[in-house]
Amino acid sequence: MRAPRPLLVIGFMGGRVRADNMIHKEALIAMDLRARNPSEVQVFTFANHDGALPLQSVVKSLDANHDGLLNEEEKASARIVIYGHSWGASEAIHLARELNARQIPVLLTIQVDSVQKPGENDEVIPPNVHEAMNFYQTEGLLRGRKQIRPEDPHRTTIRENRQISYRQLPVSIHEFPWYARVFMHAHIEIENDPALWSHIENAIQSEIQ
Repeated sequence: MRAPRPLLVIGFMGGRVRADNMIHKEALIAMDLRARNPSEVQVFTFANHDGALPLQSVVKSLDANHDGLLNEEEKASARIVIYGHSWGASEAIHLARELNARQIPVLLTIQVDSVQKPGENDEVIPPNVHEAMNFYQTEGLLRGRKQIRPEDPHRTTIRENRQISYRQLPVSIHEFPWYARVFMHAHIEIENDPALWSHIENAIQSEIQ
């Protein structure tokens, strides 16, 4: 029996953040997943404005015979998780939708305080996604998507649509620029919440198992 394909994990940064900015949990969780699972996962992180690069990277990773095309077996073998924060969460669903157009399945999408990018739809989860999770806060000037829903409820399960508050238990964001702390305080808190990201990492780890 052929060994299962490594889990392909795609992470998207929010705002105009570079993919290698290590004060952001999106990048740190990717680094930790690589360290914990050196042979079981393949992890990429992207800025949310990296254009066609994420899709190209997925196709290249799935192209087992290196012919530049994906056959039905290569598509069916895909084991993909996509996550992101803010605009990165919107981009995660956009990538899932691009994969849906190519009949490539996605195990799980995870949105953290998702902010819809122009021309995208971060509310409706495409039918190639097996499960989806959404986390948001409502206390800042910049607030995330409250509700996500499946395009096809028979094919996609919404595992979580959870609101998180930091009024009683604030999260330290001292490493972030002053303008982020002033104008996007709660939006950055949810991005930097260690308990939330531990929960997210456990959800991704469960797909590896």
